[in-house]
Amino acid sequence: MFRVINFTLLIRGVAIITTFLSILIYNFVVTRYPDLASSIRLFTLAPIIALVLTFLIVSKWPARLMWSVARYFNGSLYPDLNGVWEGEIVTENNETFAARAIIRQALLHTEIDMHTETAKSVTLEATPVMEGGQFKLYYSYRAKPKKVGYGDYTGTTIFDIRMVNIAKATALELSGYYYTDRLTRGSTRLRQISSSVDRDVTFY
Repeated sequence: MFRVINFTLLIRGVAIITTFLSILIYNFVVTRYPDLASSIRLFTLAPIIALVLTFLIVSKWPARLMWSVARYFNGSLYPDLNGVWEGEIVTENNETFAARAIIRQALLHTEIDMHTETAKSVTLEATPVMEGGQFKLYYSYRAKPKKVGYGDYTGTTIFDIRMVNIAKATALELSGYYYTDRLTRGSTRLRQISSSVDRDVTFY
């Protein structure tokens, strides 16, 4: 289980970068501004740099930029699922419903807002995992039916994540079976159509 990245490597990387930048900045100040050298200590720089790096890692846009750069050099890293997704839900009775979703993903958390014409759901837990070299997303949710008088229910899905070809282009696809506490089941398939997370995908 992990949150997009390996935390052990992340912590080691922050420690190494903090040390390197602290020494680099301290040497620069001592060399270029010797009058300030007495007021700056190497060990006072390290906490500040560590704080800045931590802020960048947990902030949405800087983290996504670093993630994109890292994936450019290492394509085996977990894919960026941020954006608008469209697809369908097929019930065990072979009823088909159009579905749309917004996925907001950072290095430390993942959220999915799923919408159909009859219900909308919010994320209880979304955990990126890798099993046997295959990217997956464990997703549990609480659905709120549109119809008055129908109570909320919870469900789970294990999404397989893969790249598919669509009209000479490629797109990410999520597919998996869902199960609910109402003892219903079916399948869900979604494809990423945009990397924007600011669009409205509601049906009502």
